[in-house]
Amino acid sequence: MITKKYISIISAIISICILLFSVAEAKVYLDITSPEFRKVPVAVPYFSNKKRPEQIKETDRDMASLLTDALEFHGFIKIVPPEQYDGSKNTDWLNLGVDYTIISEYEITGESITFEFRLIDVTEGGILIGKRYKGSLNIRDKMVLRFCDEVIYQLTGERGISMSNIAFASEVSGHKEIFVADVLGRNIKQITRHNNLTVSPKFSPDGKLLAYSSYHPGNPNLYITNWQEARFTKAISRRPGLNLAPAWSPDGKTLALTLSKDDNPDLYLIKPDGSIISRITKNTGINVSPTWSPDGKHIAFVSDRSGTPQVYIMNMKTNAVRRITFQGNDNTEPSWSPDGEWIAYSGLYEGHYQIFIIKPEGGLPLQLTWYRDDHESPSWSPDGRQIVFSRRHDEDSDICTIFSNGTAFRTLFRLKGDQSSPEWSPRMQ
Repeated sequence: MITKKYISIISAIISICILLFSVAEAKVYLDITSPEFRKVPVAVPYFSNKKRPEQIKETDRDMASLLTDALEFHGFIKIVPPEQYDGSKNTDWLNLGVDYTIISEYEITGESITFEFRLIDVTEGGILIGKRYKGSLNIRDKMVLRFCDEVIYQLTGERGISMSNIAFASEVSGHKEIFVADVLGRNIKQITRHNNLTVSPKFSPDGKLLAYSSYHPGNPNLYITNWQEARFTKAISRRPGLNLAPAWSPDGKTLALTLSKDDNPDLYLIKPDGSIISRITKNTGINVSPTWSPDGKHIAFVSDRSGTPQVYIMNMKTNAVRRITFQGNDNTEPSWSPDGEWIAYSGLYEGHYQIFIIKPEGGLPLQLTWYRDDHESPSWSPDGRQIVFSRRHDEDSDICTIFSNGTAFRTLFRLKGDQSSPEWSPRMQ
């Protein structure tokens, strides 16, 4: 039965009312993959309160800064600094060399806030998109990020990734536990409190659940938790030996993982309740690190059946297996891109682990990282344009990202201790 309290929570905290302005939306769809593409100059004036538009407060600058950071995170937008025009929305944008500007106004009523956003095409002199969002004050930033993703969609034809998250393992609490941060490295939240080694977080296809492995009972068991609401955490596989590195199928009905209950580490398929569906490898070396193709028809995984760890692909219908990596003698941790076109992995090259991408049919891999550090555990962004991974530099290990063309290497955030096993979530609501 749905209670009034439940309805109140949904309306006041979670749901965001979205009303379209009476504006014709003319989509642009820039070709941001072109080698000749230049970054788009965009201006984000300070937000303004409709009740006192002449007064700009620190929160107005903060909200503009958040929108700026989220836009720049996508890699093809260059923000014109507000210092060049005093952050004012009444500016000669053409003279400033701006292609697009975003006008953001808001009004606060009690505990709710209403935003009005407009994306303006400066050269054409028209409004490309107008949105009104209303919600509680505690989801203010989510509404700003949601509009960022609308802008990205307007310009590219594909939704932005501002509303996605990154899970990772961290030692900042004194034990290796699972944490989740947003893509800008803010709002870092500790998810597990096992006070022991906890690794390999994997988001469910809807992003609501996290599967991971923890050694806290003395055996690496597999757990699932509702990381957003903390309503439950339960062990779904406590079989003797390894219960390691889960991977959700695209439909969320199956997980692939490594079990060693019968001595040899092999790949199994299980249901989310932990019951075994089938064993898909058998005594052919050590088999670990499964990752599903987006259509669910194949699994890429790592096996040392040839003598060294290499990436293989299995046809889930026939169980036929083929090897796709042949350069180097240590290639691990595959991650399938959302469009199915590439598999990222960590490969040992000249004494250090680097991030490579390779086509599922094999061929010549492309090396993305080159620093003389160890780069491990790659995971793709929902739009398939970026990869998150851990980088060990000297005695520190941080979470970093890079674009799939090897540009824009950056560290997302810095915490004490080692950060590892990053996993990029799907787009969230």
